[in-house]
Amino acid sequence: MKHFTREERLKILFSFPVVIAALGYFVDIYDLLLFGIVRIPSLNAMGLDVDKVGTMIINYQMMGMVVGGILWGVFGDKKGRLSVLFGSILVYSLANIACGLLPDMPLADKGMAYAWLRFIAGVGLAGELGAGITLVSETLPKELRAMGTSIVAGFGVLGAVAAQFTVELAGSWTTAYLIGGSLGLVLLVLRISVAESGIYLDVKKDKTVQRGNFFMFFTQRDLMVRYLNCMLIGVPIWYCMGILVFMANQFAPEMGIASINPGKAIMWAYIATSVSDFSCGYISHLLHSRKKTILYLLLFTFVGVALLLFTGPKTENMYYFYCAWIGLGCGFWAMFITVAAEQFGTNLRSTATTSIPNMVRGMVPLLLLGFDFMKQSISVIHSAAVLALITFALGIYATLTIKETHNRDMDFLE
Repeated sequence: MKHFTREERLKILFSFPVVIAALGYFVDIYDLLLFGIVRIPSLNAMGLDVDKVGTMIINYQMMGMVVGGILWGVFGDKKGRLSVLFGSILVYSLANIACGLLPDMPLADKGMAYAWLRFIAGVGLAGELGAGITLVSETLPKELRAMGTSIVAGFGVLGAVAAQFTVELAGSWTTAYLIGGSLGLVLLVLRISVAESGIYLDVKKDKTVQRGNFFMFFTQRDLMVRYLNCMLIGVPIWYCMGILVFMANQFAPEMGIASINPGKAIMWAYIATSVSDFSCGYISHLLHSRKKTILYLLLFTFVGVALLLFTGPKTENMYYFYCAWIGLGCGFWAMFITVAAEQFGTNLRSTATTSIPNMVRGMVPLLLLGFDFMKQSISVIHSAAVLALITFALGIYATLTIKETHNRDMDFLE
Protein backbone atom coordinates (compact mmCIF):
# COMPACT_ATOMS: atom_id res chain seq x y z
CA MET A 1 0.00 0.00 0.00
CA LYS A 2 1.37 3.40 -0.98
CA HIS A 3 1.81 6.00 1.76
CA PHE A 4 1.35 9.71 1.13
CA THR A 5 2.73 12.70 3.00
CA ARG A 6 0.23 15.17 4.45
CA GLU A 7 0.96 17.63 1.64
CA GLU A 8 0.53 14.96 -1.04
CA ARG A 9 -2.74 13.79 0.51
CA LEU A 10 -4.20 17.31 0.63
CA LYS A 11 -3.13 18.03 -2.93
CA ILE A 12 -4.84 14.88 -4.21
CA LEU A 13 -7.99 15.20 -2.10
CA PHE A 14 -8.57 18.80 -3.12
CA SER A 15 -7.60 18.39 -6.76
CA PHE A 16 -9.72 19.98 -9.49
CA PRO A 17 -11.84 16.87 -10.29
CA VAL A 18 -12.78 16.46 -6.60
CA VAL A 19 -13.60 20.15 -6.14
CA ILE A 20 -15.69 20.35 -9.31
CA ALA A 21 -17.53 17.10 -8.48
CA ALA A 22 -18.25 18.41 -4.95
CA LEU A 23 -19.59 21.72 -6.29
CA GLY A 24 -21.68 19.83 -8.83
CA TYR A 25 -23.23 17.61 -6.18
CA PHE A 26 -23.89 20.70 -4.02
CA VAL A 27 -25.96 22.24 -6.82
CA ASP A 28 -27.50 18.81 -7.56
CA ILE A 29 -28.73 18.36 -3.98
CA TYR A 30 -29.94 21.97 -3.84
CA ASP A 31 -32.09 21.43 -6.93
CA LEU A 32 -33.09 17.87 -6.03
CA LEU A 33 -34.46 18.72 -2.59
CA LEU A 34 -35.78 22.17 -3.38
CA PHE A 35 -39.23 20.86 -4.27
CA GLY A 36 -39.40 19.01 -0.95
CA ILE A 37 -38.63 22.29 0.82
CA VAL A 38 -41.05 24.49 -1.19
CA ARG A 39 -43.70 21.82 -1.75
CA ILE A 40 -46.26 23.35 0.60
CA PRO A 41 -45.81 27.08 -0.22
CA SER A 42 -45.47 26.53 -3.98
CA LEU A 43 -48.57 24.32 -4.26
CA ASN A 44 -50.59 26.58 -1.97
CA ALA A 45 -49.61 29.59 -4.07
CA MET A 46 -51.01 27.93 -7.18
CA GLY A 47 -54.12 26.60 -5.42
CA LEU A 48 -53.11 22.94 -5.70
CA ASP A 49 -53.60 20.06 -3.25
CA VAL A 50 -50.47 19.79 -1.11
CA ASP A 51 -50.65 16.05 -0.42
CA LYS A 52 -52.21 14.62 -3.58
CA VAL A 53 -50.48 16.83 -6.17
CA GLY A 54 -47.33 16.98 -4.04
CA THR A 55 -47.00 13.19 -4.00
CA MET A 56 -47.61 13.07 -7.76
CA ILE A 57 -44.84 15.61 -8.41
CA ILE A 58 -42.36 13.77 -6.18
CA ASN A 59 -43.18 10.57 -8.07
CA TYR A 60 -42.62 12.29 -11.43
CA GLN A 61 -39.28 13.68 -10.27
CA MET A 62 -38.08 10.33 -8.96
CA MET A 63 -39.19 8.45 -12.08
CA GLY A 64 -37.33 11.05 -14.14
CA MET A 65 -34.25 10.13 -12.14
CA VAL A 66 -34.69 6.44 -12.97
CA VAL A 67 -34.90 7.25 -16.69
CA GLY A 68 -32.00 9.69 -16.45
CA GLY A 69 -29.90 7.27 -14.41
CA ILE A 70 -30.01 4.71 -17.20
CA LEU A 71 -29.55 7.22 -20.04
CA TRP A 72 -26.67 9.17 -18.48
CA GLY A 73 -25.01 6.01 -17.17
CA VAL A 74 -24.91 4.42 -20.62
CA PHE A 75 -23.85 7.75 -22.14
CA GLY A 76 -20.98 8.00 -19.65
CA ASP A 77 -19.58 4.61 -20.66
CA LYS A 78 -20.09 5.14 -24.37
CA LYS A 79 -19.12 8.82 -24.77
CA GLY A 80 -17.19 9.67 -21.61
CA ARG A 81 -17.65 10.83 -18.02
CA LEU A 82 -17.30 14.52 -18.93
CA SER A 83 -20.13 14.42 -21.46
CA VAL A 84 -22.50 13.50 -18.61
CA LEU A 85 -21.16 16.22 -16.33
CA PHE A 86 -21.89 18.82 -19.02
CA GLY A 87 -25.19 17.47 -20.34
CA SER A 88 -26.90 16.64 -17.06
CA ILE A 89 -26.25 20.00 -15.39
CA LEU A 90 -27.56 21.88 -18.43
CA VAL A 91 -30.83 19.90 -18.41
CA TYR A 92 -31.64 20.29 -14.72
CA SER A 93 -30.54 23.93 -14.56
CA LEU A 94 -32.91 24.94 -17.36
CA ALA A 95 -35.73 22.86 -15.83
CA ASN A 96 -35.32 24.60 -12.47
CA ILE A 97 -35.36 28.03 -14.05
CA ALA A 98 -38.60 27.01 -15.77
CA CYS A 99 -40.05 25.96 -12.38
CA GLY A 100 -39.30 29.45 -11.09
CA LEU A 101 -41.20 30.98 -14.01
CA LEU A 102 -44.15 28.56 -13.75
CA PRO A 103 -46.62 30.92 -11.94
CA ASP A 104 -46.39 33.38 -14.85
CA MET A 105 -46.93 30.77 -17.55
CA PRO A 106 -50.41 30.81 -19.20
CA LEU A 107 -51.16 27.11 -18.51
CA ALA A 108 -54.51 25.59 -17.59
CA ASP A 109 -53.13 22.65 -15.59
CA LYS A 110 -50.16 23.97 -13.66
CA GLY A 111 -50.04 20.91 -11.43
CA MET A 112 -49.28 18.64 -14.39
CA ALA A 113 -46.87 21.20 -15.87
CA TYR A 114 -45.06 21.33 -12.51
CA ALA A 115 -44.86 17.53 -12.48
CA TRP A 116 -43.37 17.35 -15.98
CA LEU A 117 -40.83 20.07 -15.20
CA ARG A 118 -39.75 18.09 -12.13
CA PHE A 119 -39.57 14.96 -14.32
CA ILE A 120 -37.20 16.77 -16.72
CA ALA A 121 -35.21 18.10 -13.75
CA GLY A 122 -35.04 14.54 -12.41
CA VAL A 123 -33.64 13.27 -15.71
CA GLY A 124 -30.90 15.89 -15.53
CA LEU A 125 -30.19 15.47 -11.82
CA ALA A 126 -29.73 11.73 -12.31
CA GLY A 127 -26.39 12.11 -14.06
CA GLU A 128 -24.56 14.44 -11.71
CA LEU A 129 -23.44 12.33 -8.76
CA GLY A 130 -22.78 9.08 -10.63
CA ALA A 131 -20.56 10.75 -13.20
CA GLY A 132 -18.73 12.74 -10.52
CA ILE A 133 -18.10 9.70 -8.29
CA THR A 134 -17.01 7.63 -11.30
CA LEU A 135 -14.53 10.30 -12.41
CA VAL A 136 -13.13 10.81 -8.89
CA SER A 137 -12.90 7.03 -8.29
CA GLU A 138 -10.93 6.51 -11.48
CA THR A 139 -8.71 9.57 -10.95
CA LEU A 140 -7.63 9.21 -7.30
CA PRO A 141 -5.26 6.50 -6.00
CA LYS A 142 -7.07 3.59 -4.36
CA GLU A 143 -5.70 4.50 -0.91
CA LEU A 144 -7.48 7.88 -1.01
CA ARG A 145 -10.50 7.01 -3.16
CA ALA A 146 -13.04 6.72 -0.33
CA MET A 147 -11.84 9.95 1.28
CA GLY A 148 -12.19 11.76 -2.04
CA THR A 149 -15.73 10.57 -2.64
CA SER A 150 -16.60 11.42 0.98
CA ILE A 151 -15.49 15.00 0.39
CA VAL A 152 -17.68 15.14 -2.72
CA ALA A 153 -20.75 13.87 -0.86
CA GLY A 154 -20.08 15.63 2.43
CA PHE A 155 -19.86 19.04 0.80
CA GLY A 156 -22.56 18.22 -1.73
CA VAL A 157 -25.32 17.42 0.74
CA LEU A 158 -24.91 20.88 2.24
CA GLY A 159 -26.83 21.97 -0.85
CA ALA A 160 -29.98 20.98 1.06
CA VAL A 161 -29.06 23.40 3.85
CA ALA A 162 -28.33 26.12 1.30
CA ALA A 163 -31.71 25.50 -0.34
CA GLN A 164 -33.57 25.91 2.97
CA PHE A 165 -31.74 29.13 3.83
CA THR A 166 -32.21 30.46 0.30
CA VAL A 167 -35.97 29.96 0.56
CA GLU A 168 -36.07 31.69 3.95
CA LEU A 169 -33.83 34.61 2.96
CA ALA A 170 -35.30 35.14 -0.50
CA GLY A 171 -38.82 34.91 0.87
CA SER A 172 -39.95 33.40 -2.42
CA TRP A 173 -39.96 29.84 -3.70
CA THR A 174 -39.74 31.05 -7.31
CA THR A 175 -36.55 33.01 -6.57
CA ALA A 176 -35.04 29.90 -4.96
CA TYR A 177 -35.65 27.94 -8.19
CA LEU A 178 -34.10 30.70 -10.31
CA ILE A 179 -31.02 30.85 -8.06
CA GLY A 180 -30.57 27.07 -8.26
CA GLY A 181 -30.79 27.04 -12.03
CA SER A 182 -28.36 29.95 -12.33
CA LEU A 183 -25.82 28.23 -10.05
CA GLY A 184 -25.87 25.22 -12.35
CA LEU A 185 -25.16 27.33 -15.43
CA VAL A 186 -22.22 29.03 -13.66
CA LEU A 187 -20.78 25.63 -12.71
CA LEU A 188 -21.17 24.48 -16.31
CA VAL A 189 -18.60 27.09 -17.34
CA LEU A 190 -16.14 26.00 -14.60
CA ARG A 191 -16.21 22.41 -15.84
CA ILE A 192 -14.49 23.28 -19.12
CA SER A 193 -11.08 22.71 -17.48
CA VAL A 194 -11.84 19.21 -16.11
CA ALA A 195 -9.92 16.36 -17.78
CA GLU A 196 -11.38 12.99 -18.76
CA SER A 197 -10.54 9.83 -16.79
CA GLY A 198 -7.33 8.22 -18.03
CA ILE A 199 -8.59 4.72 -17.23
CA TYR A 200 -11.68 5.35 -19.36
CA LEU A 201 -9.67 6.76 -22.27
CA ASP A 202 -7.51 3.59 -22.33
CA VAL A 203 -10.62 1.40 -22.53
CA LYS A 204 -12.23 3.63 -25.17
CA LYS A 205 -9.28 2.97 -27.52
CA ASP A 206 -10.07 -0.76 -27.53
CA LYS A 207 -12.92 -1.14 -30.03
CA THR A 208 -13.46 -4.79 -29.04
CA VAL A 209 -14.68 -3.87 -25.52
CA GLN A 210 -18.45 -3.55 -25.15
CA ARG A 211 -19.18 -0.40 -23.18
CA GLY A 212 -22.36 0.84 -21.51
CA ASN A 213 -24.59 -2.19 -22.16
CA PHE A 214 -27.26 -1.75 -19.46
CA PHE A 215 -28.88 -5.11 -20.27
CA MET A 216 -25.72 -6.99 -19.26
CA PHE A 217 -26.80 -6.45 -15.64
CA PHE A 218 -29.86 -8.63 -16.24
CA THR A 219 -28.47 -11.28 -18.60
CA GLN A 220 -25.50 -12.36 -16.49
CA ARG A 221 -26.31 -13.74 -13.04
CA ASP A 222 -23.16 -12.50 -11.29
CA LEU A 223 -23.64 -8.94 -12.58
CA MET A 224 -27.32 -8.99 -11.67
CA VAL A 225 -26.65 -10.11 -8.08
CA ARG A 226 -24.01 -7.40 -7.64
CA TYR A 227 -26.32 -4.77 -9.15
CA LEU A 228 -29.33 -5.70 -6.98
CA ASN A 229 -27.22 -5.89 -3.81
CA CYS A 230 -25.86 -2.40 -4.46
CA MET A 231 -29.42 -1.14 -4.91
CA LEU A 232 -30.72 -2.74 -1.72
CA ILE A 233 -27.93 -1.17 0.36
CA GLY A 234 -29.15 2.29 -0.59
CA VAL A 235 -32.93 1.81 -0.25
CA PRO A 236 -33.03 2.42 3.56
CA ILE A 237 -31.55 5.88 2.99
CA TRP A 238 -34.36 6.92 0.69
CA TYR A 239 -36.97 5.26 2.88
CA CYS A 240 -35.78 7.57 5.67
CA MET A 241 -35.62 10.67 3.48
CA GLY A 242 -38.70 10.00 1.36
CA ILE A 243 -41.04 8.94 4.18
CA LEU A 244 -39.79 10.18 7.54
CA VAL A 245 -38.23 13.47 6.40
CA PHE A 246 -40.05 14.62 3.24
CA MET A 247 -43.44 13.61 4.66
CA ALA A 248 -42.65 14.77 8.20
CA ASN A 249 -45.85 16.83 8.43
CA GLN A 250 -47.97 13.66 8.12
CA PHE A 251 -46.54 12.29 11.39
CA ALA A 252 -47.36 15.41 13.40
CA PRO A 253 -50.98 14.56 14.38
CA GLU A 254 -50.18 11.07 15.70
CA MET A 255 -47.17 12.34 17.66
CA GLY A 256 -49.07 15.19 19.30
CA ILE A 257 -47.20 17.90 17.41
CA ALA A 258 -49.08 20.99 16.24
CA SER A 259 -47.10 21.24 12.99
CA ILE A 260 -43.82 20.16 11.42
CA ASN A 261 -42.01 22.11 8.70
CA PRO A 262 -40.71 19.55 6.13
CA GLY A 263 -38.14 22.12 4.98
CA LYS A 264 -36.59 22.25 8.44
CA ALA A 265 -36.75 18.47 8.74
CA ILE A 266 -34.81 18.20 5.46
CA MET A 267 -32.30 20.82 6.60
CA TRP A 268 -31.47 19.12 9.91
CA ALA A 269 -31.31 15.67 8.32
CA TYR A 270 -28.86 16.86 5.69
CA ILE A 271 -26.67 18.85 8.09
CA ALA A 272 -26.12 15.60 9.98
CA THR A 273 -25.72 13.64 6.74
CA SER A 274 -22.96 16.01 5.68
CA VAL A 275 -21.03 15.33 8.90
CA SER A 276 -21.38 11.59 8.38
CA ASP A 277 -20.51 11.71 4.68
CA PHE A 278 -17.31 13.62 5.46
CA SER A 279 -16.41 11.00 8.08
CA CYS A 280 -17.31 7.85 6.16
CA GLY A 281 -14.19 7.69 4.01
CA TYR A 282 -11.91 8.09 7.02
CA ILE A 283 -13.84 5.47 9.01
CA SER A 284 -13.61 3.07 6.08
CA HIS A 285 -9.87 3.73 5.93
CA LEU A 286 -9.46 2.96 9.65
CA LEU A 287 -11.60 -0.19 9.51
CA HIS A 288 -10.10 -1.33 6.17
CA SER A 289 -13.65 -2.17 5.16
CA ARG A 290 -16.50 -0.60 3.23
CA LYS A 291 -18.92 -3.28 4.45
CA LYS A 292 -18.33 -2.73 8.18
CA THR A 293 -18.73 1.03 7.80
CA ILE A 294 -22.06 0.68 6.00
CA LEU A 295 -23.34 -2.04 8.35
CA TYR A 296 -22.64 -0.03 11.51
CA LEU A 297 -24.36 3.05 10.07
CA LEU A 298 -27.37 0.99 8.96
CA LEU A 299 -27.80 -0.35 12.49
CA PHE A 300 -27.36 3.12 13.99
CA THR A 301 -30.02 4.49 11.64
CA PHE A 302 -32.46 1.68 12.40
CA VAL A 303 -32.22 2.43 16.13
CA GLY A 304 -33.00 6.11 15.39
CA VAL A 305 -36.03 5.15 13.28
CA ALA A 306 -37.36 2.86 16.04
CA LEU A 307 -36.95 5.57 18.68
CA LEU A 308 -38.64 8.16 16.46
CA LEU A 309 -41.66 5.96 15.77
CA PHE A 310 -42.19 4.23 19.12
CA THR A 311 -41.17 6.49 22.00
CA GLY A 312 -44.50 8.27 22.38
CA PRO A 313 -45.54 11.92 21.94
CA LYS A 314 -42.90 14.42 20.82
CA THR A 315 -42.33 18.11 20.32
CA GLU A 316 -41.50 19.67 16.96
CA ASN A 317 -37.85 20.09 17.97
CA MET A 318 -37.66 16.46 19.10
CA TYR A 319 -38.78 15.39 15.63
CA TYR A 320 -36.00 17.50 14.09
CA PHE A 321 -33.55 15.89 16.53
CA TYR A 322 -34.48 12.43 15.27
CA CYS A 323 -34.25 13.67 11.67
CA ALA A 324 -30.67 14.68 12.49
CA TRP A 325 -30.02 11.25 14.08
CA ILE A 326 -31.37 9.51 10.98
CA GLY A 327 -29.41 11.86 8.73
CA LEU A 328 -26.21 11.03 10.60
CA GLY A 329 -26.85 7.34 10.01
CA CYS A 330 -27.70 7.87 6.35
CA GLY A 331 -24.32 9.44 5.70
CA PHE A 332 -23.09 6.27 4.02
CA TRP A 333 -24.64 7.50 0.74
CA ALA A 334 -21.17 8.37 -0.62
CA MET A 335 -19.78 5.04 0.55
CA PHE A 336 -22.69 3.18 -1.03
CA ILE A 337 -22.04 4.84 -4.42
CA THR A 338 -18.29 4.29 -4.08
CA VAL A 339 -18.97 0.60 -3.50
CA ALA A 340 -21.13 0.56 -6.63
CA ALA A 341 -18.27 2.12 -8.62
CA GLU A 342 -15.80 -0.43 -7.23
CA GLN A 343 -18.02 -3.45 -7.94
CA PHE A 344 -17.98 -3.07 -11.74
CA GLY A 345 -15.39 -2.87 -14.50
CA THR A 346 -14.51 0.30 -16.40
CA ASN A 347 -16.70 -0.62 -19.38
CA LEU A 348 -19.83 -0.72 -17.16
CA ARG A 349 -18.77 1.53 -14.28
CA SER A 350 -20.57 4.71 -15.31
CA THR A 351 -23.71 2.76 -16.21
CA ALA A 352 -23.73 1.09 -12.78
CA THR A 353 -22.62 4.06 -10.67
CA THR A 354 -25.11 6.44 -12.29
CA SER A 355 -28.12 4.13 -12.59
CA ILE A 356 -27.93 2.38 -9.18
CA PRO A 357 -28.44 5.46 -6.94
CA ASN A 358 -31.24 6.61 -9.24
CA MET A 359 -32.91 3.20 -9.15
CA VAL A 360 -32.80 3.62 -5.37
CA ARG A 361 -34.35 7.09 -5.64
CA GLY A 362 -36.89 5.59 -8.02
CA MET A 363 -38.04 3.32 -5.19
CA VAL A 364 -39.53 6.37 -3.45
CA PRO A 365 -42.77 6.28 -5.49
CA LEU A 366 -43.20 2.60 -4.59
CA LEU A 367 -42.48 3.34 -0.93
CA LEU A 368 -44.97 6.22 -0.98
CA LEU A 369 -47.55 4.00 -2.69
CA GLY A 370 -47.14 1.35 0.00
CA PHE A 371 -47.18 4.00 2.71
CA ASP A 372 -50.41 5.56 1.42
CA PHE A 373 -52.03 2.13 0.96
CA MET A 374 -51.25 0.94 4.49
CA LYS A 375 -52.42 4.23 6.02
CA GLN A 376 -55.96 3.28 5.02
CA SER A 377 -56.04 0.36 7.47
CA ILE A 378 -53.29 1.06 10.03
CA SER A 379 -51.76 4.20 11.51
CA VAL A 380 -49.16 6.41 9.84
CA ILE A 381 -46.59 5.28 12.42
CA HIS A 382 -47.23 1.56 11.89
CA SER A 383 -47.22 2.00 8.11
CA ALA A 384 -43.78 3.60 8.35
CA ALA A 385 -42.61 0.83 10.71
CA VAL A 386 -43.56 -1.95 8.28
CA LEU A 387 -41.60 -0.27 5.49
CA ALA A 388 -38.64 0.22 7.85
CA LEU A 389 -38.49 -3.49 8.70
CA ILE A 390 -38.57 -4.49 5.02
CA THR A 391 -36.04 -1.96 3.71
CA PHE A 392 -33.53 -2.34 6.56
CA ALA A 393 -33.69 -6.15 6.51
CA LEU A 394 -32.91 -6.18 2.80
CA GLY A 395 -30.23 -3.50 3.18
CA ILE A 396 -28.43 -5.38 5.96
CA TYR A 397 -28.61 -8.66 4.03
CA ALA A 398 -27.15 -7.02 0.91
CA THR A 399 -24.35 -5.42 2.92
CA LEU A 400 -23.37 -8.73 4.49
CA THR A 401 -23.34 -10.63 1.18
CA ILE A 402 -21.71 -8.12 -1.19
CA LYS A 403 -17.96 -8.35 -1.96
CA GLU A 404 -15.54 -6.20 0.03
CA THR A 405 -13.90 -3.62 -2.26
CA HIS A 406 -11.57 -1.73 0.08
CA ASN A 407 -8.34 -0.87 -1.83
CA ARG A 408 -9.59 -2.57 -4.97
CA ASP A 409 -7.80 -1.76 -8.24
CA MET A 410 -10.22 0.02 -10.59
CA ASP A 411 -8.48 -0.88 -13.85
CA PHE A 412 -10.46 -3.99 -14.86
CA LEU A 413 -13.22 -4.94 -17.29
CA GLU A 414 -16.42 -6.96 -17.23
